[in-house]
Amino acid sequence: MKILVIRFSSMGDIIYTTPVIRCLKRQLPDAEIHFLTKPAFRYIYDGNPYLDKLLLLKPSLTDTISEIKTEQYDYLIDLHNNLRTSIIKFRTGIRSSTYDKQRVRKWLSLKFNLKPIPDTHLVDRYLKAVSFLGITNDQEPVNYYIKEHYQLKELLPASHQQPYIAFIIGATHYTKRMPVEKIISLCQKINGPVVLLGGEDVRTNGEAIANALGSRIYNACGITSLDESVFLVSKSTRIIGFDTGLTHIAEAFNIPIASVWGGTVPELLGVQPYHVQQALVAGVELPCRPCSKFGLEKCPLGHFKCMNELPETPIADFINII
Repeated sequence: MKILVIRFSSMGDIIYTTPVIRCLKRQLPDAEIHFLTKPAFRYIYDGNPYLDKLLLLKPSLTDTISEIKTEQYDYLIDLHNNLRTSIIKFRTGIRSSTYDKQRVRKWLSLKFNLKPIPDTHLVDRYLKAVSFLGITNDQEPVNYYIKEHYQLKELLPASHQQPYIAFIIGATHYTKRMPVEKIISLCQKINGPVVLLGGEDVRTNGEAIANALGSRIYNACGITSLDESVFLVSKSTRIIGFDTGLTHIAEAFNIPIASVWGGTVPELLGVQPYHVQQALVAGVELPCRPCSKFGLEKCPLGHFKCMNELPETPIADFINII
């Protein structure tokens, strides 16, 4: 049996496909499991022992379809469910099963602040697409395999090579990020060294936080690669993170995590921490929240209460329990 699983983006959505690949390979050990994604996300599956082959989306969809036809798959599992995957399914004619995005329910929830979305994690919704093959959830975390053998002494100053907190301060959109002043206030309540993680886009934010709090804070934003950042997360004692890909990857290491939410909410997309031994989901109930599914560049109402009024003490208390 030969199976192709498709998910093109994004980082968080793809990391949540890893339990599907693992369950397929473990429960159908004689099957050949392939995965198709965009080239930008190949790193998520590099080194994954449950995957037999990784296919990358080509600039021409026709070329991608030709490659798929050449492989002669028995089943196609569509975990993206968009126009492009619909074209692939139609033109290849492979027997397929498709993930239900629940678009209408999500729209109603967002538009009218209703709660019509069942509290079902994205992984479980993905797994429904392979249930016809007899696949069941193994109740284990997501998978990510660090690519190199790093050393803490190569990435952190001596002061932070002791137990430290990893604080992921980056996120694609403004309404997913805690304001710098709020991060400073929260870090003041945290005991011990803190390593700030994120991309180049939050490097100046990290510098402002480190300048305000001194040597207890190390700003690795824009300095470490994604894989190095994942390594640093894996060696931390506790994690704080916003709704962003690195936070979801961090779940692979089963380290206690405080998942902090602003204008987005985990239940709308089903992406609350998945099978982590200890997790805190932090957010405030507001009539205007959520304001979007994926985040916005500014608060639509201008007050940004979802982050500005977020209580810091429960997060600090959770992090300080070592």
